[in-house]
Amino acid sequence: MLYRAALSCRGPMHGRSLISRVRTTVSSHLKYVPASIAAQQHSRQWSNVPFMTMPLFRSHGKPFAHRSELKHAKRIVVKLGSAVVTRGDECGLALGRLASIVEQVSVLQNQGREMMIVTSGAVAFGKQRLRHEILLSQSVRQALHSGQNQLKDMQVPVLEARACAAAGQSGLMALYEAMFTQYSICAAQILVTNLDFHDEQKRRNLNGTLHELLRMNIVPIINTNDAVVPPPEPNSDLQGVISIKDNDSLAARLAVEMKADLIIVLSDVEGLFDSPPGSDDAKLIDIFYPGDQQSVTFGTKSRVGMGGMEAKVKAALWALQGGTSVVIANGTHPKISGHVITDIVEGKKVGTFFSEVKPAGPTVEQQAEMARAGGRTLATLKPEERAEIIFRLADLLTDHRDEILAANRKDMEDAEVKGRLAPPLLKRLSLSTAKLNSLAIGLRQIAASSQDSVGRVIRRTRIAKELELEQVTVPIGVLLVIFESRPDCLPQVSALAIASGNGLLLKGGKEASNSNQTLYRLTQEALSIHGVKDAIQLVNTREEVEDLCRLNKLIDLIIPRGSSQLVRDIQKGAKGIPVMGHSEGICHVYVDSEASVEKVTRIVRDSKCEYPAACNAMETLLIHRDVLRTPLFDQIIDMLRVEQVKIHAGPKFASYLTFSPSEVKSLRTEYGDLECCIEVVDGVEDAIEHIHKYGSSHTDAIITENEATADYFLQHVDSACVFWNSSTRFSDGYRFGLGAEVGISTARIHARGPVGIEGLLTTKWLLRGEDHVVSDFAEQGSMKYLHENIPVPQMDSS
Repeated sequence: MLYRAALSCRGPMHGRSLISRVRTTVSSHLKYVPASIAAQQHSRQWSNVPFMTMPLFRSHGKPFAHRSELKHAKRIVVKLGSAVVTRGDECGLALGRLASIVEQVSVLQNQGREMMIVTSGAVAFGKQRLRHEILLSQSVRQALHSGQNQLKDMQVPVLEARACAAAGQSGLMALYEAMFTQYSICAAQILVTNLDFHDEQKRRNLNGTLHELLRMNIVPIINTNDAVVPPPEPNSDLQGVISIKDNDSLAARLAVEMKADLIIVLSDVEGLFDSPPGSDDAKLIDIFYPGDQQSVTFGTKSRVGMGGMEAKVKAALWALQGGTSVVIANGTHPKISGHVITDIVEGKKVGTFFSEVKPAGPTVEQQAEMARAGGRTLATLKPEERAEIIFRLADLLTDHRDEILAANRKDMEDAEVKGRLAPPLLKRLSLSTAKLNSLAIGLRQIAASSQDSVGRVIRRTRIAKELELEQVTVPIGVLLVIFESRPDCLPQVSALAIASGNGLLLKGGKEASNSNQTLYRLTQEALSIHGVKDAIQLVNTREEVEDLCRLNKLIDLIIPRGSSQLVRDIQKGAKGIPVMGHSEGICHVYVDSEASVEKVTRIVRDSKCEYPAACNAMETLLIHRDVLRTPLFDQIIDMLRVEQVKIHAGPKFASYLTFSPSEVKSLRTEYGDLECCIEVVDGVEDAIEHIHKYGSSHTDAIITENEATADYFLQHVDSACVFWNSSTRFSDGYRFGLGAEVGISTARIHARGPVGIEGLLTTKWLLRGEDHVVSDFAEQGSMKYLHENIPVPQMDSS
């Protein structure tokens, strides 16, 4: 029998780091440390990763149908390709990558999973070791025979692969032993050949050994015995049995034999592409289904190793048929290799996932491409045709009011039964006849104001004689709007996208699925009157928000509508895609010493109590110190108590009171409910300083009768919306006359404040000439630049 198990199980070496142990191990075999240890800095730190709490027991049979189910994988095989394990010079190991992989495998093992590793690397490690020994031997002989200290150039002979494997296998295993020891995990080496799978007794012995190691919580490290294995024979697969030609087929065979839930195949490419990676128009395949091989053009194999991508796909499909899920991903990229294995197990969109279950509808990538094409057609429609679509949608909202409200009632009932939504979110989820009527009115405003949105000339310049330049408005491209709880967001955002000629991807919360489906169907009906149904897509697949944020080649702008945590998560997770929005709505109302008694209580009540869950609701009330202990202050407090607003005291306010309300934990709190903070300031300058320090640049207001003080506040507060004697609740696209808003932006680039049609447009330049070339404008050329501004005709506002 040609496989053997070598157990390594030592306790952790306290006081010595992993990298120092690796240095010692490698040095003992090679007498020097490769520079690739520096790559260790790219690996993610996993010391604080919590253990899994979900059950991992699963009856093996069918592979997982969706990525999100991978988190339930109990038994996992990680296959490390030669390109992952070896350095770029193919002589020696990439120690940083290996250390990171071992760390991730250890995290999963300590979560209660059963991990197995199929590894390459013995040949590369042996080649490095033998080259070192040969060079050392040659240098000694040359020094003895020449009698000189200076050595001539030495040639290293071509090394036979089997000899390299024999010299490198023990060193490779010692390296794994040193790395796993740091996590108190034992590892065992198993070497196999093809014969071990063809002999029934050997297969049973191998199977029993692996099961026993897994039972003892030991990580088996499996490799082909390259010191004795014969060269692979082409087309030698037995019927229903895959031959062990390379480590891809070995991993597949072991996974099926051991009834593993998942194989993670790490290579030097992101996954499976529809054509060779690096070629024009090559696209990464997110999910690969059996039978799709005809749609893929395979390229050459990697720089090292036995198998190429075609071998990986063949092995993956064989494993899939045997009941094991497969993901092929990049294990060499420094930005992702430090967490690629754990990301895959968490169900994140990494690499290519092999599945037997095709979704009923298009993938989200296909939806984004449809939105791109549909949006471009939408942008070419006449303004009145886009307006007609929006008018039609407004009519459908009122005509199908009962149907919409019935779907919304089902969502409300489901949310109340499950009890997962806080009262403010339940209020956002609720639709009513009044809300639908307001929606329809807003949509008609958008339609009426959209006539000159796309293609509007905003600047004209005569560059030279018969050479004129125009700057015109154009759509941004494809928008991704992610919204929680608020189904009324769907028609609002759709109308704005239609008016601005943008393609649109909508991702609503599960809590509003029935409402969203009904509203989306009506939106599609409105779009169909001019044949642009594809321009707006509702994402119903299992993609997580983080996965959508990675589609930087398909999406041009992300607009989150929801909680501050959602916005922060999207801003953090967006990979190369701009995010428009605000993470918090910490809005202030400042009551000046010269404020009107009649105005204060009305404005403060409206700002806090009219809709406390809104992002434009007041969260902090700033009061001039001269207002304390006055009838005005008593009226404010009495009003807040009547409205059942819980009051928190700021540090200065608390110092004025003998018995104060609970002191606020943070002055940067967005309550989103009937709660607010009261703080005392010395004047308008102190109020502005407080707003800049603790606010979120959303909306801030002053109440005063002193016009000079008000102007000072309006000019100096650096927020998206700044009001005088007005409720903060006016910060809204509908109330601003924009018809609706796609969101409120606190950014300082592009759009700011409530974002309507104008915020969803960018510009492009159109140059019209007559055989003009730049060389004519050189110093001795025949033409001169004029750069004359040409008046732009103003559109008739009526």
